[in-house]
Amino acid sequence: MITNADWSAIILTFKLAFTVTVILLVIGVPIAWWLSRSTSIFKPFWSALIAMPLVLPPTVIGFYLLVFMGPHGAIGEFTHWLGLDYLPFTFAGLVVASIIYSLPFVVQPIHNAFQAMGERPLEVAATLGASPIDVFFNVALPLAKPGIIVGAVLGFAHTIGEFGIVLMIGGNIPGETQVLSVLLYDHVEALEYTRAHWLAGGLMLFSLVVLGFLFALNQKAFWNRNNARPSNEQI
Repeated sequence: MITNADWSAIILTFKLAFTVTVILLVIGVPIAWWLSRSTSIFKPFWSALIAMPLVLPPTVIGFYLLVFMGPHGAIGEFTHWLGLDYLPFTFAGLVVASIIYSLPFVVQPIHNAFQAMGERPLEVAATLGASPIDVFFNVALPLAKPGIIVGAVLGFAHTIGEFGIVLMIGGNIPGETQVLSVLLYDHVEALEYTRAHWLAGGLMLFSLVVLGFLFALNQKAFWNRNNARPSNEQI
């Protein structure tokens, strides 16, 4: 049976995932666009830096974020200078950590979508007098829409499933930083298997729905591309 504490963790988790996803789209789309267009010699370095959360253990990222956001870290000193609280063990700290940890899951699908569109649509728009801003908003973004949707869904789902990094940065404060994955761990540790089954089953169902949506979206995009191609008879 789901208790009030469970509902509090569920609401907090989805609030975190929604906040992180919105911020990631705002910063992730420009980053993906730059990576798809840039010829800088430093591009491999920035690509590797963004993709590091894919291979680094969450505890490693969480540890260094704790150091940087703590009283003696650069971020901690900056927030203290602004008159704000230190970020560890706060909801804001969870947001910052989740943005860093989920960034590649949003950037990579959008980057792939920008690359898949090719140069032709952009060149045609430019020859028709469109400015670079018009090309980006009226040509690139609509063509990359499937990739943007995939990135948003993956970022949202990945944030909901985080454990190690949110535990290190947020701790386990009910109603403030206790998200679903941490609460599930608490239930298992306390041998409360019935409550753990409710939460774990809900997360499994959520994961199945998300993956089904992504596969359906990819299949729709595949059929649309095939139907858009002229057949030999039409040629």
